[in-house]
Amino acid sequence: MDLRDPRYAYMFGFLQADGHLSPGTGQKGKLTVELNARDIEILHEFKRLTPYKTSIHERTRATNFSAEHHSATWQLCALEARTILRDAGLPYGRKSTRITPPRTEFSRRDYLRGVIDADGSVGYTGQGLPFLSLTTASTAVGAYLCHYAKKVTGAQRQIGRNARDGIYNIVYAKEAAMALAAHLYYPGCLALERKRASAASLAAWQRPAGMRIRQPGRRWKPSEDRILLRLGDPATAAVELGRTESSCGVRLWRLRTGLVALPPNEQATPDEP
Repeated sequence: MDLRDPRYAYMFGFLQADGHLSPGTGQKGKLTVELNARDIEILHEFKRLTPYKTSIHERTRATNFSAEHHSATWQLCALEARTILRDAGLPYGRKSTRITPPRTEFSRRDYLRGVIDADGSVGYTGQGLPFLSLTTASTAVGAYLCHYAKKVTGAQRQIGRNARDGIYNIVYAKEAAMALAAHLYYPGCLALERKRASAASLAAWQRPAGMRIRQPGRRWKPSEDRILLRLGDPATAAVELGRTESSCGVRLWRLRTGLVALPPNEQATPDEP
């Protein structure tokens, strides 16, 4: 599995997100991927790419979401194949928080497209706005997407776990989503056909006249933090720093409460009661 090959990089990203590597007694074990039967073609692609005996079977069963869920499962049992996948970074058992991007050379956009095909979404919001998103429990994978997407789109994201379930929900919208989708879902790439079609459809979107373009956030510098702490008053600091009073007030509160690190050689002044 040469992860410099776009097909294998995509396949590995998909398996990290949606595959399950389970151990058995002795040298037994298996890799399984279960998908909605509408996506069975990608499993056939994985079967063609794998030089080991694998199988695909379909079944219909009741789930929490459907009385008759039709699924397709791809299964691989060869020990040598499982060892290759484990060494590349697909752990046995529960893996959602433990997976990381490969530590060897790999085709980056193809790997990320595999992860997004398995655990992400591409399309339009209910308001008709383009979006591309990833839901993941892995800090390493979430941070890597943010790092990579910033290089492609210029859009910066700071990841944070959802308070309800501890999951990262990373979303790109409008022009950033269009640029990222066009980059990841390039012509001829291996992908889920329905997501490829959704990604291609984003190119037709045009920003409505009058829709304001939100400028990227201005990051705080240590020198600005020092001035803010020295002045201690958001209104005065706003004039001095060329920022809004609201922005200065929030930043001052975060500095004083320890939510953000103090600039070097500074000590916080507690909020007054």
